[in-house]
Amino acid sequence: MLNGVSFTLDRGEAIGLVGESGSGKSLTTRAIMRMLAKGFRTEGDIRFDGESVLGMNRERLRRLRGTDVGIIFQDPRAHVNPVHSVGDFLTEALVRERGVSREDAERRAVQLLDEVGVRHAERRLKQYPHELSGGLLQRVMIASVLLAEPQLILADEPTTALDVTAQSDVMAIIEEQRRARGLSLLFITHDLELANACCDRLAVMYAGEIVEQGAHVYDAPTHPYTKELMGARPSIDERLDRLPVLEYNLEIHEELKARAQA
Repeated sequence: MLNGVSFTLDRGEAIGLVGESGSGKSLTTRAIMRMLAKGFRTEGDIRFDGESVLGMNRERLRRLRGTDVGIIFQDPRAHVNPVHSVGDFLTEALVRERGVSREDAERRAVQLLDEVGVRHAERRLKQYPHELSGGLLQRVMIASVLLAEPQLILADEPTTALDVTAQSDVMAIIEEQRRARGLSLLFITHDLELANACCDRLAVMYAGEIVEQGAHVYDAPTHPYTKELMGARPSIDERLDRLPVLEYNLEIHEELKARAQA
C-alpha cells in the first residue's frame, strides 16, 4: 500500500519513479488516475493542473483519462482488442469522442505512426495486433496516446516486455515526442540507468513510500536504501560471484521507514 506519497510534476518535466517490484510504483499511477479498487481507502489529494482528481465527476474523470492523461502500459497486448484492427483501435476515440470523420482520423493515425517509426503505416492500419511484434505494437500504443494530445504521459514500465534493441527504440521515441510536444512524463521502471538517461529527476520508492527524490539521486544518493539499490546493479567492468543485496529484516525495515518519514 502507499503511505504519504507526495511529488510535483511540472509541465514539460520528466520524473523517473524507480524501485523494486511491490514498492508501489504502479499503484501510484492507478491512484493518480483514480483507478484503485473499491476496497482502497484514500486520503490527501491528487491535483491535475490545479484541479482535484478526487473531486472530479464521472464525465470529467472520463476526459482526464481519455484526453488529458495518456497511459503507456507494460504489456501492449493486454490492452488492445485482438479482434479489432490497428486502424479501429487508433481511430475509435477520435471518431466517437471528437466527431472527427473516419477519413481524417485515419489520416492523422498514419501521420503519427510515421512519427513513431512505424513503416508502411497505411498497411498497418488494416492489420491486427497478433500480426505485429511487441516493439511494433508498443509503437502503436504510443501513437494512440499521442492521438489524444495529452498533457501528461504515465509510462508504466513500457519497455519491460521488449528485447534490448526494441527497448532503446521505444524510449527514444517517447523522449523525442515528449520534448517536441512539451509533455510531462512519469516514467516507471526498474532500470535506474534508463530512468536517469531520460528523466530530469528520480524518485525512489520503498515499501509504499518515496524515500528520496531529486536530480542528485543517481550520482549522489543519500538514503541508505537508494545506496543499496545502486550497489545491487551488475557491472561489466568488475566480476562478482554474488551481487550485494539488501538484507530484509525488521530492524533495517524500520530504520528505512523512519528515515523516509523524517
